Amino acid sequence: MHYDYRAGKKRIDEILDSGMAVIEKNRLPKNDELTFDNSYLSWISAIFIDIRESTELMARDDQEYVAKIVRCFTSELIEILRGEDNLREIGIRGDCVYAVYTTPKKRDIDNVFDLAVWCNTYLNMLNAVLRKRGLDTLRAGIGLGVGHDHVIKAGRKGVDINAHVWMGDAVSTASKLSGYGQKDHRQRIWMSSLFYNNIIDIEVERNSEAKSWFSKSSGEPHGCYQCNVVKTLMNDWINGGMD
Repeated sequence: MHYDYRAGKKRIDEILDSGMAVIEKNRLPKNDELTFDNSYLSWISAIFIDIRESTELMARDDQEYVAKIVRCFTSELIEILRGEDNLREIGIRGDCVYAVYTTPKKRDIDNVFDLAVWCNTYLNMLNAVLRKRGLDTLRAGIGLGVGHDHVIKAGRKGVDINAHVWMGDAVSTASKLSGYGQKDHRQRIWMSSLFYNNIIDIEVERNSEAKSWFSKSSGEPHGCYQCNVVKTLMNDWINGGMD
């Protein structure tokens, strides 16, 4: 391998000397409008679903079993998360499935919460199937974050190696909170206070008892909310044996 450090120095200077248009937009545009010469500031929401104790799972001797479990976990979560028109990025980071959405309105943020509820119920289904087969069940956490955040296209200009970098609260908060959801299987969904404040009125409009679904964290992370809301019809079907 030979790295042309002189050319590298030139590229760094070009980036630092170039103009960068920071565009504030209510609704984050789709990928083709984001270039190496601009960046966007917009309201976005993120969801992260992360397996607990994945290191131990990945290290198991039966790698065929591990592969099947990871595929079950990732494939259906992606199926749930990919359908929204507001989707701006979806992917897998190790054992974590994540998605980022443009959410200019409270209703859009609430739609992301609805996706989290579907994911939560799906995890119940997956565990019920595993239990029926005498296999180990999974513990996972779901994190939700929202923020008025900055996104750039990063990587190597002129080379087909690039990605979005989400700078701000939404993605980092969702990723962090998914770890807390892993630890408490009774309250699998965790969200920032800003996320909660944007959805609670809508949820109460639908169901007057909605506030009772959520509890506020008294310790770390301070001020966050957690819940274990599920889709009732699907969950009843799961509990009824899935026949």
